[in-house]
Amino acid sequence: MHVVDVSDPADPRLDDLRDLNNSDRRPDLPGGRGLVIAEGTYVVGRMLLSRFRPHVLLGTDSRLQQLRREATAEGWDADERAGDAVYLCTTKDVLSEVIGFRSSRDILAAADRPEPLAVDEVVDGARTLVVLEGVNDPENLGAIFRNCAALGVDGVLFGAATGDPLYRRVVRVSMGHVLRLPFAHLPGTPTTWQRSLDDLGERGFRTIALTPAAETPLSRAVAAEKVAFVLGAEGPGLTEHAMRACDVRAAIPMTDGTDSLNVATAAAVAFYERARRD
Repeated sequence: MHVVDVSDPADPRLDDLRDLNNSDRRPDLPGGRGLVIAEGTYVVGRMLLSRFRPHVLLGTDSRLQQLRREATAEGWDADERAGDAVYLCTTKDVLSEVIGFRSSRDILAAADRPEPLAVDEVVDGARTLVVLEGVNDPENLGAIFRNCAALGVDGVLFGAATGDPLYRRVVRVSMGHVLRLPFAHLPGTPTTWQRSLDDLGERGFRTIALTPAAETPLSRAVAAEKVAFVLGAEGPGLTEHAMRACDVRAAIPMTDGTDSLNVATAAAVAFYERARRD
């Protein structure tokens, strides 16, 4: 990693991390620069250990030293993993002016988007998957990835109409685990992508639609060698078309007077039920 001091907020070397709060100029917009942004020493560390290798980092000297210490404590070398990337070392004031808001994290990194993984690269060797339909909220997406990492889910598959898993807020909420957990997009439109669930069935997965309107308890549904949980968007949930394509519809037992859980919370409950059986 090459460390370079920067004091001018207008320095063009800062452009890949500029205007992060601007909806029209954000560098992580897929139609623009399409960069992947990591924030904070922990998330930047996860990026350095992932296939999303940063080409530029920006932060204070104290955060650089913290990143190095945390990496050493985990048994790896931050400078070695960064390779030829440049660390633009600056002050808190300059950093805030560049990114467009006051940040307590004081370190960021930007990486180009690599080629997307193929579905087979996510499915091969997996025992537990999650399939998302129409999940767009970045807080929910990020939380689901964090839950996956904590509870042993092997990969994430996206049906049609799902949000961008590499949106900056998703990366931040996931604590960087979206950069390390494999994911892929299933082919098809909102009314045809469900055919891929048949493909999962042919590969030995029991596909489980999580829905409150089900009679099969979750604890019984997860008793299979390979499982793929299928979850829908907050509010509308799974489409009937998606539920019909699944092997079983399962519900999480809840107390009287409640009818549903937040999708990320429901995912965590399902993942835990699966994990405790292994």
